[in-house]
Amino acid sequence: MTLLEVDLSFLFVFSVIVIWFMIAYQFMLTVFGYINFIKSMKEKKEIDEMEFDFPSCTILIPAHNEEKVIGKTVEAMMKLNYPKDKLQIIVINDGSKDRTGEIVNSYSEKDSRVELFNIPEGEGGKGKSRTLNSGIKAARGEIISIYDADNTPDENALRYLVAQLLLHKELGAVIGKFRTVNKNRNFLTKFINIETLSFQSMLQAGRWQMHNISTLPGTNFVMWSWLIKKLGGWDEEALTEDSELSIRIYEEGYKIKFIPYAITYEQEPESWRVWIKQRTRWVRGNNYVIGKFFRYIPKFKNKRLAFDLLYTLFLYYLFFAAIILSDFLFIISALNLVTITLPGPYTFVWIVAFILFIFEIMLAISFDREDSLKKIGLIIIMYFSYCQFWIYIVLKAVYADYIKKEKRTWAKTIRFDSDQTKSQAG
Repeated sequence: MTLLEVDLSFLFVFSVIVIWFMIAYQFMLTVFGYINFIKSMKEKKEIDEMEFDFPSCTILIPAHNEEKVIGKTVEAMMKLNYPKDKLQIIVINDGSKDRTGEIVNSYSEKDSRVELFNIPEGEGGKGKSRTLNSGIKAARGEIISIYDADNTPDENALRYLVAQLLLHKELGAVIGKFRTVNKNRNFLTKFINIETLSFQSMLQAGRWQMHNISTLPGTNFVMWSWLIKKLGGWDEEALTEDSELSIRIYEEGYKIKFIPYAITYEQEPESWRVWIKQRTRWVRGNNYVIGKFFRYIPKFKNKRLAFDLLYTLFLYYLFFAAIILSDFLFIISALNLVTITLPGPYTFVWIVAFILFIFEIMLAISFDREDSLKKIGLIIIMYFSYCQFWIYIVLKAVYADYIKKEKRTWAKTIRFDSDQTKSQAG
């Protein structure tokens, strides 16, 4: 055996171990997510039978050139099952050049709960964190709720979220589930739908059930007003302001609970160009969060949070390195450029890992009754296309952050006309 074969064999074993560890851990999260789903359905029934003295709540909706969707979003907020005299709906007009402000004003004339907050001229378009920090100054509610400008929540979503804050004093925030409203548009949106449902079943429901940890999403969540003000608002350098704030909430001694029955619907990218831009921002945002808190991990009060941040680091770097190695070795072996002579049932191991991957995805999406048999074929296609494309996203983000050292700037996700949206249940 040559030195090259020894090196390649070592890399091959390394990639197999890392990939198997991640798949096994994610399978555990999926199982715990299923347990959480069962418990949550029972919890929902109990909540429905309770009566609450709901506190005042302010909904903040950052909006930058959102004329295509903002009307539907405001209408959904106006229909929320929450005491009318305790609800304030603020649309933060972040330097929009379209009819966003005009549309919101048309609703505020009909409903006093709806308010338009204009970012001063010349200060708009500088990111969601800056927008929220400006808009919260006009908030009067004891509770702050965040929704993106393309969201249409179920009428009871806010009620369920706030109820959990009232029932559990250890909670600093509560998050709900988001569903893809345009999931049947094309192959990309079908892939995104599977990805988002799996993410929430594993990394939100699973982590909450297993570690009492979940992470703020960008939308459909509530937190105490006094807490966000105590923490100094949102970090304006963070592209994923939700992940960054989550860590500070836990370090302040509070928890973030995930409840899958508080649902909102949102648009997802319909073109690969928009998807790449959005996902690259997400990865760069997580790079920032990891870089900001990495040296403090040994000092974290919440050791499970420390483990969770290390898991994120592991996922974005070591796991993707293993995937790249695995793909590279597979290609050069298939081309007969090298032969890995290391003994072992590695083909069988890979096949079992692949089957386990499909099984855990099917289990994860079964929570939302989307586990039809035809999804198996879609998941297989997704693995060899969409999942592999994530390698490009991670490498692109790493190159931008650590080689080119590009400045992190907010990139808005392009919307489409909400009238074209298919049925949410379709």
